[in-house]
Amino acid sequence: MSSAINAFALATLITLAQPAAADWRSSLPSAQLSGSGDFTWFGLRLYTARLWCADGPWSWDAPFALELTYHRSLSRNTLVQASIDEIQRLANRPLPADTVRQWSTSLAQAFVDVRPGMRITGLYLPGQGSRFYVDGQLTQAEPDPAFARAFFSIWLDPRSRDAQLRERLIGQAGRDRGG
Repeated sequence: MSSAINAFALATLITLAQPAAADWRSSLPSAQLSGSGDFTWFGLRLYTARLWCADGPWSWDAPFALELTYHRSLSRNTLVQASIDEIQRLANRPLPADTVRQWSTSLAQAFVDVRPGMRITGLYLPGQGSRFYVDGQLTQAEPDPAFARAFFSIWLDPRSRDAQLRERLIGQAGRDRGG
């Protein structure tokens, strides 16, 4: 009888835990792949990026998810610092020190040390902020819309460090170039 009770308790726990374990797709159920591409640095493939959009082509006015699947091990600190550096580069001006501290803390909560095969997915919610998932598990919800826009601009701003990756993500690769 105790094994039946244990099985029931386990089934109940699994059922109750499912909403907490729900990944980004539950917030964007109609998501369609917009585009994908690899990011390389000095010839090393660091990650594959995939952009998922819910309502047609990519736009800052609609929710989307950016999924990064890593091919190299990188520390959380490296990911945080690289993100902050790119955000500041795209801002064209130094960000206030308190903003940098706050955003660095949010990123440190969102990220982990990654190994090959791990995924970090950021969900952009216009006017509401962002959520971050590591291998499908929610790690951080950030309600700051300015942070969300600045973070996702790393990949989606026209001044992105990798313009070809941006074009692939938003589905424009090959357009206007006859292929």
